[in-house]
Order: sequence, then C-alpha cells, then structure tokens
Amino acid sequence: MHHAIRPLRHLCAAVALVLACGAAGANEMAQAIEQALKAAQQDKRGITLYVNGQAIAGAVTRLEPGQWVELKNQTASRIVVRVDRIDAVAAP
Repeated sequence: MHHAIRPLRHLCAAVALVLACGAAGANEMAQAIEQALKAAQQDKRGITLYVNGQAIAGAVTRLEPGQWVELKNQTASRIVVRVDRIDAVAAP
C-alpha cells in the first residue's frame, strides 16, 4: 500500500505544477493585453478587441487595470468590456 502512495504524490505535484504554469501564462497574457490597451489610449490609436468570438473595434477612452476598458467608435459612444473577457487584441 505504501508504494502506491508515492506515484500519487508525484502525480499531484505534476498537476499542481501544470496548473501554476497555466496561471502564470494567463497572468502574462492579461498584462500584455493591458499594455496594448494602455498604449492605444496614450497614442490615440484604434484597437480591435476579440471577445467570445466577436470583434469590437474602437478607441480606448478609459482603462481600469484588471477591471474594464471603455471604448468608443463610430456607432457607439460608450462600450465597456471586462478585461478578463478579452481573448485577444489587434493594434496597428
């Protein structure tokens, strides 16, 4: 019975490591997205957000890091998107 516990401990350690690496990758991705949003706001350039398969283009008017971003475009004067829902960004 004791020999069966050792492989289980190794498996648990491996799963914990994979989860930690995934969380670190997600954190880096969130930081990169926020940097792109901040740069678009400072440079007054348009940006396209990809959220759940939809593309939302506009100019960043406000950014609350870790919370939400506000955009405007020709058809809407105010678009608010939760930052954690953004899958990708495209900026010229």
